[in-house]
Amino acid sequence: MSASEPRSEAGTMSRFAGTLIDILDRVEYSRVRMDVLDNPIYKLRYEAYRREEFVPFNDQGIVHDDLDGTPNCFAYGIHIDGELVSSIRIHHLTAQDRKSPSMKTHAEVLDPLLDRGQHFVDPSRFTADYEASLAYPALPFLTLRIAVMATEYFNTTGCLALVRREHAAFYRRVFGSVEIGEARTYPGLSFPTVLYNSDSAINLQQIYRRFPFFRSTQEEQHALFSQTDMRGFEFPLPTSSREAVAIADEEAAAHRVAAE
Repeated sequence: MSASEPRSEAGTMSRFAGTLIDILDRVEYSRVRMDVLDNPIYKLRYEAYRREEFVPFNDQGIVHDDLDGTPNCFAYGIHIDGELVSSIRIHHLTAQDRKSPSMKTHAEVLDPLLDRGQHFVDPSRFTADYEASLAYPALPFLTLRIAVMATEYFNTTGCLALVRREHAAFYRRVFGSVEIGEARTYPGLSFPTVLYNSDSAINLQQIYRRFPFFRSTQEEQHALFSQTDMRGFEFPLPTSSREAVAIADEEAAAHRVAAE
């Protein structure tokens, strides 16, 4: 193995993982103020949904709903080389804050879990620019990295995925997600969705080993999810994947030495 080959805590990093980390060096995330109706991610949502004829035409050219304004809502734009390429919204679903997309379709599944003190990241509104999705086939990984970061930051029981049946294989393969709710129709969309969950205790560390580019530093997480740190609102923030992988490698090496 050449000394220049990238590594991860599991050994030599896959070419795919190394490529994603290289792209992430060009990626920035920005947290979006959802009370601004002309914000660009509302328009990106509309363009993506209209392209697939998932929503009807409207004069404003935007898509937003009542969940965009809840206290447990966080929404983000993903930029590559300064250009907005995708967006995602997450809700931190807890016993105290029970509003989220998955609660609109599967409340009877989630309420008992919340009553027992479990809490979840509930990602939704994953939309992408059409040209960017062609140029960057790995765009789902770059975008869903935010959901992985939120899962760690909030130390949640799991990360939900309310998705079309044809997309479920991706979540099973990448996140180890399992189906916990049958197909239902989400209000305002024209297709049925099924509810999946990735158990954090079982899957999170395995996700990091297989896909180290999902890693992030505490500083990046705090800037994106803190209710007091406003840096993510002021300007797009660079990602910390390369730094976080290096830190994990150093910790794994130190652990191996201590065990010898």
